[in-house]
Amino acid sequence: MSTKQIDARGPRFGAAITTVVLAIAFLNIDSSVGNGLIFLQTFVFALGSLVGLQAQPYGLIFTKVVKPRLSAATVFEDAAPPRFAQSVGFGFALAAVAGIAVGSSLVTQIAVGFALAAAFLNAAFNFCLGCEMYLALKRLTSRAA
Repeated sequence: MSTKQIDARGPRFGAAITTVVLAIAFLNIDSSVGNGLIFLQTFVFALGSLVGLQAQPYGLIFTKVVKPRLSAATVFEDAAPPRFAQSVGFGFALAAVAGIAVGSSLVTQIAVGFALAAAFLNAAFNFCLGCEMYLALKRLTSRAA
């Protein structure tokens, strides 16, 4: 696992914004608003996945605007599971973009719906589905080794 620890409130904050963005996109599939939000969220997921949570816009908003107004962090978590979750979101977002590219509203709706459900679980219930996938994969690969 990574040794980088992050404030556990940051990914949940990002998931709340992601939930709003994807909900609006889902309700506006096949429109310029919906497509624009899907492209935006794909970019956000790409940054979170490839560069890290601190480099994506929602992480920056949390770090620069929200976190200074909160009490000091008391719960920290390894950065690797949330970053993996961003990769999973990136995969669904790319599937949504592919759906847009081939003109398949159904593919776009399914991909956005899965990403929206995962973001909502994190935002509303502090249950990070991608993080749980990461931990399960770690357990499986450590047993195999």
